Amino acid sequence: MRSLFLLLLVALAAMGESRGGSKFNSRGQRDLLLRSKRRWVLSTIDLEEEMKVDYPYKISTMYNDQTEGHNYKFIISGEGVDQGLFSIGEKSGDVFVHRPIDREKKSTYHITFDVWNLETDTGLDKELAFDVDIKDINDNAPKFIKFKPNAQVKENAEEGYLDALIEATDDDQENTPNSTVVISVSQQNPLEPAIEAFQIDGRMARLKFKGCFDYDKAKQYKIAVIAKDKGKPPLSSTSVIVLNVIDTNSHQPTFSERQYKVEALEMTKFDELLRIKVTDKDTPNTDGWRAKFHFISGNEEGIYEIKTDPATNDGILSVVKEKNFDQNTLVNLKIGVENIESLSICKDNKLIKEPKDLPPQDSVNITVTMIDTNDAPVFEKYTDDVYQTEEMEPGEVLYSPKVQDIDSPTFRFVLVADPANWVSIDEKTGDIKTVARMDRESPYVDEDNIYRIVIAAIDDGVPAATSTCTIKVHLRDINDNTPKLVNKTLIMCGNRVNKIMVPARDADAEPFSGPFSFTLENDKTLNARWKLEPAYGEECGLVSKKTLPYGNYSVPLVIEDKQNLIGHETLEVVLCDCDKSDVCRGELPLAANISGAGIGLILSSVLLFLLLLLVIGCWTGKQTFKYIDMDEGNQTLIKYNQEGGGATCMAVPIPLSPTGAINVTDGLKQGFAQKTETAPGLINNVETYSSIHNFNTYNMQSKSLRQQRGSHRSYEGPSRSASLNASRRQTVQGNNSFYKRSLSIRSEQRLASQIMQRVYAISEDDPYFMVDKPFSYVYEGKGSICQSLDQLSLNNQEDDLHFLDNLGPKFKILGEISTHSKNMQQ
Repeated sequence: MRSLFLLLLVALAAMGESRGGSKFNSRGQRDLLLRSKRRWVLSTIDLEEEMKVDYPYKISTMYNDQTEGHNYKFIISGEGVDQGLFSIGEKSGDVFVHRPIDREKKSTYHITFDVWNLETDTGLDKELAFDVDIKDINDNAPKFIKFKPNAQVKENAEEGYLDALIEATDDDQENTPNSTVVISVSQQNPLEPAIEAFQIDGRMARLKFKGCFDYDKAKQYKIAVIAKDKGKPPLSSTSVIVLNVIDTNSHQPTFSERQYKVEALEMTKFDELLRIKVTDKDTPNTDGWRAKFHFISGNEEGIYEIKTDPATNDGILSVVKEKNFDQNTLVNLKIGVENIESLSICKDNKLIKEPKDLPPQDSVNITVTMIDTNDAPVFEKYTDDVYQTEEMEPGEVLYSPKVQDIDSPTFRFVLVADPANWVSIDEKTGDIKTVARMDRESPYVDEDNIYRIVIAAIDDGVPAATSTCTIKVHLRDINDNTPKLVNKTLIMCGNRVNKIMVPARDADAEPFSGPFSFTLENDKTLNARWKLEPAYGEECGLVSKKTLPYGNYSVPLVIEDKQNLIGHETLEVVLCDCDKSDVCRGELPLAANISGAGIGLILSSVLLFLLLLLVIGCWTGKQTFKYIDMDEGNQTLIKYNQEGGGATCMAVPIPLSPTGAINVTDGLKQGFAQKTETAPGLINNVETYSSIHNFNTYNMQSKSLRQQRGSHRSYEGPSRSASLNASRRQTVQGNNSFYKRSLSIRSEQRLASQIMQRVYAISEDDPYFMVDKPFSYVYEGKGSICQSLDQLSLNNQEDDLHFLDNLGPKFKILGEISTHSKNMQQ
């Protein structure tokens, strides 16, 4: 009974299909019903894409054995249902498609359906499913991909494949006739050589050709290719490839002329003896056009050379080797030409490359007339070597040349090069003699100890011919130079080291040079201060045995080379306080502590001094100063090496203020606005400020140096410090120059005192002193507000200071002027 029921269901399904079937289900499509736990599942429904039918279109009917005796409905869901592509009859179970489907967008749809009990609102059967498989049709034509519309081929290419790969694709179902593509050449222009497409697989092909290309006939080809599938009906696409032919060497170069004649002088080189022109029909500036010349005959000795001018393609014939001809001679040259690239020809659609099948190369004949000229003398050796010991007595024959001349047996010798004037030459024999001692250490001798002499032999031909010879004199060394210091002045930084290295050198070579032995001159004072450590080698070490005052020191040295030749040298040592760069520190500027009042006082003093000179000149008439022949320049009066502590209280000059609304011009016009009784006050102020200024400046310098060197300090009474400071000088030395600065307060006080005394001694009735008399404008203030100043500690406090009575030629001039003026007043 159960089997009969199953057969009945199958029969009903067949009848339904026969009633609802169409031409699209002609393949005998049937719904496969499988029973699994009382559920019937339809596996797959085939549906052709892009069907041209009336929509909605029934594609199948769903059945279920649980619907009998119940009020039910079918419900579907899944791919395409929500988009309105598929639907189902709730009672009949008919499945409909509502529009055409493109398989290339989606090829399979999975749909689920349920059978719902409307009476109980529960599912009669659930989780049923079927698939809709879209059947492909040939609705897509092939498309070209990775397609190059342009390709190139050389004219001399062997037949075969071209550099033109063609690839096409079809969007229809893979591995079916609808997506299988065949590529072929549908048309080409020109027609030769024949070009076809070689199929590689179902989507790729490559162009190939049979025959050869001729650039002169066709420089470009247009090839139409078609890609066609195997569907029914077949679809296709067409494209065009442009094939460009690249010119190669298909023409032989030819000479413009068939014969050339030219003349050349013997024993003479010519860069361009003759230009030879050629023509070539190939593309210019390519290897198929560029000419390459060669000698066929006539240049067996290699006298000539031919090159190609890259700009014009001409052949340039040159003479590159000198040859002596006994008489005028004719030389016949035969020259051939070819291209850099090998020749190939396309003939009868066949490529010819074998030389035996190609036309012969072109050639040209050139006749060169070599004109015999006067040959120059020929030295047996154009370069010769002579060995000589330096410092030999002059008069020795160094060299005698050997010369031959086949054209002119008579010739003379001249000296071309003798930079040090050490030799002479015999005009007839060519003998070279020394006229001075040769020195190996001369700058005219090179680093290989060679002195070069150049001589020339000149014959009596017309024109005269000349040839030269170079004699290389190798000078042997002797011990004729004493050792010397490399640097004769060195700096020793006393605040850092007590040793400096002193290098020496010897102009002689081994074994007449270093290493050297160094010793000090035999002097007790010298040996008490210095020692040498080390004292042997290319340099020695100079060590100070004790702490020395800063200054300049002369250290005489005895230097002995390996052969006991002694040299005496004096090393100048600058002992000083150095900065980080090992450079001696300079002194502070003289005006470091000068305030505005101080600058005004200095300017007033200068103006006063100039005014004094003018008055004295007017008083004495045409008075001339005595010229002192020798000026000793700046001198050091006393040398001090230790400095005292700096003052903790600095004297501050009081700014000057005018005594009234009187400027300089008004003051000069009024003459003496104050009586001469005020002069002592002015002198005292000048002296007081000068002393304070110089003492403060010195204290700042000594404080700076004291911080840098950490020198010993000592403190004494203020009166003694002030008196000793009045004559102090400081000296700064750098390299070989000495910079001196005097801070002598006593000299300034004396100078100011003498100037003021002479000025006020002049008669007020002097007619030459009308408006040029000095005028006191301001009160210069009091002296230092400090009760005392720190004293300076000096090593030579017991020195005799009477030398200040004679302060040298500059002070003598001022003294003579003052004395002369005083005598005239008396």
